[in-house]
Amino acid sequence: MRIDLHCHSDVSDGTRPPAEVVRRARAAGVDVLALTDHDTVAGWEEAASALAPGMTLVPGVELSCHQDGQSLHLLGYLFDPSAAELAAELARIRDDRVVRARTMVDRLRALGVDVTWERVRELARGEAVGRPHVARAMVEAGAVRTVDEAFTRDWIGAGGRAYADRYALDPVRAVRLIRDAGGAAVLAHPRPRRGPAVADAVVERLAEAGLAGIEVDHPDQDGAARERLRDLASALGLLVTGSSDDHGALTGDRIGCETTSPDAYAALLDAASGEPVTG
Repeated sequence: MRIDLHCHSDVSDGTRPPAEVVRRARAAGVDVLALTDHDTVAGWEEAASALAPGMTLVPGVELSCHQDGQSLHLLGYLFDPSAAELAAELARIRDDRVVRARTMVDRLRALGVDVTWERVRELARGEAVGRPHVARAMVEAGAVRTVDEAFTRDWIGAGGRAYADRYALDPVRAVRLIRDAGGAAVLAHPRPRRGPAVADAVVERLAEAGLAGIEVDHPDQDGAARERLRDLASALGLLVTGSSDDHGALTGDRIGCETTSPDAYAALLDAASGEPVTG
């Protein structure tokens, strides 16, 4: 069984519709797929409708969080999307994403970049407008050659000339919101090659709050980072997951390049009260 527990569609910052994400997962030999768009559950229904017989969809979300000024992400699985407090926070985060993206567009235009809010909104098919949509508009406008080039201090990288901050959840509260909604929370890619690492002390606090696992096998984490994270997960009694974090064309359509073990998946199901969707 091949299990990929972190994928994005174009309802957030992926480039493929949810149904196509599912079809590509099937073509890649993935049996169990989690759709974890940023701060939205809008793609769940379409993804479920595209399941082939024998495939399983794990409904999920990637929650935006901040800890002491540092951005980090939590994957929430199998929660009740109608849980009032969590639903309200997701809506607040999405609303602030729009404000942030519009601010970045205004700042880029002041810098002479010919991007428009209308084009950014077209690129963001769903509710969760993000920096990748702004970056793609910058590529189209000829301001940068690649999306990665936009994510620098020259442009919309953290602290950059056109960067704008946004609302995000305290991660301990986010873990508790997911748990209160019947779900299980996993810390996403805490040791990326680029960007700051999530400190062990933060992971320990999240574990005390009810964190279920750590995403260890991820394309942006090298062997040394993975080894350290496995040791940390073992010490804290947390599950180890593996995922592609696929964003479609932005990441080279890499669904299934990293996977979660069946035992870890079974433990994740046990940690949540929600049920996956089967084809």
